[in-house]
Amino acid sequence: MSGISIPQPTRPWQRKRREQIRSGATFTAMAILAFIVVLFTGFAGFDGWAISLFIISAIVLLIKGRKLSQKERKNAFIQLLIASAATLAFLPWLSIFASVAMKGIAGLRINFITSDMRTTVPDDEMNMGGALHAIVGSFMMVIIASIITLPLGILSGVYLTEIKGRFTFLVRFVVQSMSGVPSIVAGLFVFTTYVSATHGPTAFGGALALGILMLPTVARTSEEVLKLVPDELRSAGYALGARQWRTTLMVVLPTVRSGLTTVAVLGVARVIGETAPLLLTAGSSTALRFNPIHGQIASLPIYVFGLLQIGTEYAVNRAWTGALVLMIFVFGLFITARKVGGKDKR
Repeated sequence: MSGISIPQPTRPWQRKRREQIRSGATFTAMAILAFIVVLFTGFAGFDGWAISLFIISAIVLLIKGRKLSQKERKNAFIQLLIASAATLAFLPWLSIFASVAMKGIAGLRINFITSDMRTTVPDDEMNMGGALHAIVGSFMMVIIASIITLPLGILSGVYLTEIKGRFTFLVRFVVQSMSGVPSIVAGLFVFTTYVSATHGPTAFGGALALGILMLPTVARTSEEVLKLVPDELRSAGYALGARQWRTTLMVVLPTVRSGLTTVAVLGVARVIGETAPLLLTAGSSTALRFNPIHGQIASLPIYVFGLLQIGTEYAVNRAWTGALVLMIFVFGLFITARKVGGKDKR
């Protein structure tokens, strides 16, 4: 048995090492040439460099295309278009991330996450005050919204995939319609039905608005996750004498436990950065609050929005730092969703 060699799968699509080095050297040379073009022409900035690089790549492709067959020329041209389109789609996101990181990192200090703005004005230096009240307020509203919305969304997915009752079309239609509701409309709805009838903007009102926006995401994603469960598992449960509710509770839901956890994380990431509904339902505050049903409360999006409206140097710096913290939270949630979603392979 020791003399038997195990055949290894081939990878005909993988280019050889020499071809990879040659392609990398060609791209580096074109990038340097594009930079030289930017220095001596009217093109300016990164956009000018990208346009110059695309034009040079097209010229090089035309020159090299004379030695290629018609199929290879088409393949090279499509590769150039796809690479350019991918770069064009990726660069705006990268530009936003880089801008927020560079402008917000200067104010990211310990006091920013341990202090509030109760005794600090926006024009004070960055070593005074912080955004603890906004961070706590955002988490409080998101947690309340999750407690309300996650069971409803998951139960909606269970109804659409497992029960399939007479109201299936209506439930799916409502969920899909809610997906297109603007966030300000959700805030206005909660404002007219709850906020104006109670003690004004509160954390609970903001949580209700966020829950309305979170519900369609959770319901639709739960439906897609539950569709991944093989019908053989359901049939095995029925064959053992279990009723439908018991099969769903003991077989179907545990099978997609990691997927439902991902649903929860994605739902939170969907609403944690919403600003418009919180303007009407949660208000704003400069002090740390823990009462969800009395008094206005701060949140990170409102914190950033209010400081940008002031417009002074330190206020804008605080706003950039708040935006960076918010982006880190969202980025962490998506990483958590990927990790949790890929851990359980059942």
